[in-house]
Amino acid sequence: MKYKVRSTGWPLRKKSKKGFRGYPVATVAFYGPTNTFASKIAIGIVASEGATAKVERWFSQAGQDVRFDPVLGEQVSAFVKQQGAVSVVMTDRIIGCPHEEGIDYPDDSVCPQCPYWAGRDRFTHELI
Repeated sequence: MKYKVRSTGWPLRKKSKKGFRGYPVATVAFYGPTNTFASKIAIGIVASEGATAKVERWFSQAGQDVRFDPVLGEQVSAFVKQQGAVSVVMTDRIIGCPHEEGIDYPDDSVCPQCPYWAGRDRFTHELI
């Protein structure tokens, strides 16, 4: 599959607009240090209702936004296809810091590498 970088972004967006069509479902989320640069994409594959998601992550290479990296676009599309995803659900924006609480920084604290997200709603990006 050839992926062309467009202002609309990600190659799975078209499939996500079709709505729920059954399981397995691929969930697509973008993360970054701010709300304008995505450095991580996380894909969760949910095989059936109530099942635990199998999660894979990809990170930006050479400072390129993951949403506009054609190589990552092809890798992620191939992964979703390989997993047999029938439906795709994806965020329409960056939804938080790419670092993981309890892994990259202590639980119940703010990521020291991403001050933009401190005290900010992940979905509206407004200060809370």
